[in-house]
Amino acid sequence: MKLRYLGHAAFEIKAKERIILIDPFLKNNPKSCAKPEDFEKADLIFVTHAHADHLGDAIEIASRTGAKIVAIYDIAQWLSEEYKVNAIGMNYGKANIEGLQVVMLPAWHSSSFEGKALGNACGFILGIEGKNIYHAGDTCVFSDMKLFAELYGIDVALLPIGGHFTMDVKQALKALELIKPKLAIPMHYNTWPLIQANAQEFKEKAKEIGVEVILLNPGERIEI
Repeated sequence: MKLRYLGHAAFEIKAKERIILIDPFLKNNPKSCAKPEDFEKADLIFVTHAHADHLGDAIEIASRTGAKIVAIYDIAQWLSEEYKVNAIGMNYGKANIEGLQVVMLPAWHSSSFEGKALGNACGFILGIEGKNIYHAGDTCVFSDMKLFAELYGIDVALLPIGGHFTMDVKQALKALELIKPKLAIPMHYNTWPLIQANAQEFKEKAKEIGVEVILLNPGERIEI
């Protein structure tokens, strides 16, 4: 399985023949390494909430490729009705989607699109090829993260560190203490001046608590 950082909070996961996207904000992303049209094929697109820097280009990609968008029920219904894309709605809980074990978890954040409130923000734990990948979405740190780890175990944690709208470095380090992943990758930082963060500091302090952090530039990928 290969995980590629696309910039901001966007990721691509290639697992065998399946292509999975998470929060594909590409076209208007100043740090993106890809464009929507680069994806001629996609199978599933996970959207953590409706803000433009996360819903991003999901509609365009899904409309062209036939990919199914997985989101909280309110967003999925809106996408199906307004844009006629194939969307799967769920709520906080566990589901089997296209053979993939998906846990939708709360995230402490708002969720709206152009002034229209659309459900609650979420994070996902995706069970892929025996590994659990946690994309926290946009959120502050909260103690229930410890329960997620106890229930499911987290191999890779994708955590925001940019502050202002999400966790900053200090909160993300506390999240690592709660989650205890085998590996962490920071996201949602340095896209704009408002969310500047010191990723190297995050990496060094994470090492002190026993968690390996890999810093990925947009376009870089790792084998999980």
